[in-house]
Amino acid sequence: MKPLDHTEIRGNWATLLLATGPDGTMDYARLEEEIDILIDSRPCGIYSNGTAGEFYSQDEEEFLHISELLSAKCEAAGVPYQIGVSHPCAQRSLERLRAVRRLKPGAVQVILPDWFPVSDAEAVDFLKVMEQEAEGIPLVLYNPPHAKRRLAPGEWMVLKREIPSLAGVKVFDNDCDPAWYDTVNREVRGLSVFVPGHHLATGVRAGMHGAYSNVACLNPYAAQRWYEQMLSDLPGALELEKRIGLFMASCITPFITEHHYPNHACDRFMALVGGWCDAGDRLRWPYRSIPADYAETVRRKARNIIPEFFPA
Repeated sequence: MKPLDHTEIRGNWATLLLATGPDGTMDYARLEEEIDILIDSRPCGIYSNGTAGEFYSQDEEEFLHISELLSAKCEAAGVPYQIGVSHPCAQRSLERLRAVRRLKPGAVQVILPDWFPVSDAEAVDFLKVMEQEAEGIPLVLYNPPHAKRRLAPGEWMVLKREIPSLAGVKVFDNDCDPAWYDTVNREVRGLSVFVPGHHLATGVRAGMHGAYSNVACLNPYAAQRWYEQMLSDLPGALELEKRIGLFMASCITPFITEHHYPNHACDRFMALVGGWCDAGDRLRWPYRSIPADYAETVRRKARNIIPEFFPA
């Protein structure tokens, strides 16, 4: 696939959930089925090995097999894709990049080294080496809220000036408010800025570029239809966003804030609620998973709030 520049990384991107059995072992047959469904939903792109893909838990054989499956299927279907080469250890991240650069994805996603917070100089040094080893494949910086080093828009531009192939950044809920959008529009150039999936319509209205979408975990077809609605009927898409927010606040967020499940347990659980794939109901040890027994109750509530995601 040709490298994607910041103007081409846009829209609704679906995440590839790790497909595992009850004991946490990889189930590649189910992973292939999941990829086929995501491709059939015709998203703006697919990415692998984000947090919902449990990148931190994969050994290198698993990482390579997942990457090769996604690459082969997306190349055949003409669907843009990114491969996450993230690892908390810089050396492992570099090894992953070297292993998949022959696949030539549209971009690779990276996190900053995450055992100890990096300085500005260390962040630049890390990304410069990754840029050199990527051999022309653009980089997308994944900077989650639990990262040791959280970056502001001005800091993205410090990195962009030093690393020209840095094409995009992914941000989260606690970044997205009107003042923050104003700062991004005022200070950021040459980067595709992706907001949380359930804020995508507001983000598009504010001039942001897309989402690596948690909403696609619930129903990738509906998530893509919603993005396309933003381009033709933004008021209608904003109204649906309000109801998506209500669903998240009433049905999903309490699992994090009250029951203390990890965030990515919610991504996997939403796929159970949506019922569109069978990636398994358990995160890999030691992280807790939301019991599948809750799915039907949440599904009934969700059908009333966002019926668009549960077509007959």
